[in-house]
Amino acid sequence: MAFHADSVPAVRYLAVTFDCPDPAELARFYSAVLGLPVSRSTGGFALVEREGTPGLGFYRVDDYQRPTWPDASVPKQAHLDLGVDDLDAAQDRLIALGAVAADTQPMPGRRRVLLDPAGHPFCITVC
Repeated sequence: MAFHADSVPAVRYLAVTFDCPDPAELARFYSAVLGLPVSRSTGGFALVEREGTPGLGFYRVDDYQRPTWPDASVPKQAHLDLGVDDLDAAQDRLIALGAVAADTQPMPGRRRVLLDPAGHPFCITVC
């Protein structure tokens, strides 16, 4: 089916949603990391966003298995890349908020791999 420019349905990016065992816990973590409010929280879902901007969602999965990156037994599924000015200071702050430094650090002078409280890897990179 062909669409004409005036009949193309609008599509907007709303959020990336991560599976996890505790949506409220992960929402609190990313709210503190990114300085964004938790806009919605139910027993099975939480959303971190500023009104009118894309956010991060967290969905409860009862049989959730933490990613085992870099071992592919349980794939990472997705990860965030966050820009920072100072790797050491940012890493210290994120660990204080509940992140853990990954054992594998492919480029530690430029990028650090951390794990959020549910085990999702994410990177902080000097930019």
